[in-house]
Amino acid sequence: MPTGSFRSLIIPNFGLPFSPKPRSFIRKERKKKKKQKMAPENHLSVRAVLAGLLAASGPGVVAAVPNGRLHELATAAGKLYFGTAVDNPEIKDNTYKTILGNKFDFGQVTVGNTQKWQFTEPNQGKFDYRQADEIVNFAKSNGQQIVRCHTLVWHNQLPSWVESGNWNRDSLTRVINTHVSNVVGHYKGQCYAWDVVNEALEDNGNFRNSVFYRVLGTDYLPIAFKAAAAADANTKLYYNDYNIEQAGNKQQQALKIVDIIKRGGARIDGVGLQGHFIVGQTGSRDQLAAVLNSFVAKGVDVAYTEVDVRHSSLPPNARALQQQADDYGNIVGACLAVKRCVGITVWGASDAHSWIPSVFPGQGAATLLDANNNPKPAYNKVRDVLGAAGQNAGGQVRRRRSRRARQARKARAVKA
Repeated sequence: MPTGSFRSLIIPNFGLPFSPKPRSFIRKERKKKKKQKMAPENHLSVRAVLAGLLAASGPGVVAAVPNGRLHELATAAGKLYFGTAVDNPEIKDNTYKTILGNKFDFGQVTVGNTQKWQFTEPNQGKFDYRQADEIVNFAKSNGQQIVRCHTLVWHNQLPSWVESGNWNRDSLTRVINTHVSNVVGHYKGQCYAWDVVNEALEDNGNFRNSVFYRVLGTDYLPIAFKAAAAADANTKLYYNDYNIEQAGNKQQQALKIVDIIKRGGARIDGVGLQGHFIVGQTGSRDQLAAVLNSFVAKGVDVAYTEVDVRHSSLPPNARALQQQADDYGNIVGACLAVKRCVGITVWGASDAHSWIPSVFPGQGAATLLDANNNPKPAYNKVRDVLGAAGQNAGGQVRRRRSRRARQARKARAVKA
């Protein structure tokens, strides 16, 4: 895409406020519609309207996100947000920064890297929030008020003083309390949710042999959650992990983590299912929803927190891209099917900025936009699934309003 060619297009809200009409009026209107054929232009979709806008705007204009309102569609469907992770180097790329800052598409931001321990407390007792503040302030500047903060206690990206310290139970407990209370306190009132503990489990479901587990056993979980709750009573507190999206031993152990935290006297509000999938291996919508519901049954919210769906071989052909689209559709559909699934966060919006190739060589193309920031079939699928759910939700609201209006008219008639 040539520099400066990106233009963000905002599609107007074509919805009109609902106004109940008398039955006689409705019957007359229905008869008119049966007798008259609507002119072709009345059948124009939003997509067609956008195509016309693009054509009128001249050559060189690229719609990075056609109908780019995934967040708005998600909220219309009853979810709190649709969002993306953002890392500091990404907002140095002006084109990508504009995409990430489109609050209509990505109404929620996760701090991708710089709230981790090695950045926020690189030396014991010396806190540095400059890089993380940059992402939080970026979200605020775009009106993206929903910020997921990530993460407080994790075995990875620890400074050496934590990893190699000669700790006992009391001293490591103090270290956790000091770190968590300072970091959460610094962002008090700014984070919708915190991933308090991240990836406590190995792939086989055993507890990870981290410095925290070696010294404190599973007690470090409620210790961290208590400290976070004390520092900000209003933020949502999550346990976050990968490979718990499908039924299996690790998923079962993650369910037990919820119990461990609660038994320890701490508050846990949600479980984050990261959602790093491989194309063709996500499972069906119903299978994914069943796992979400297994956590909801523990009395917590759920969210997909780091979604991407990577191709195991590159470049993907048209069939593989369609499979990826179907996989994304199943993930979104599963969240829509579960009332306490609050939202979906993708782990980066564009293949140009994905973490996958550096960790899984030869794999990639995992996000909604290609390396040139053009929408892939996956983007369109997510949009369509969210849009259909929003229309259904709107129809239900209108039917409820209509039912209440009929009941009110009957009540008035009885009184008369």
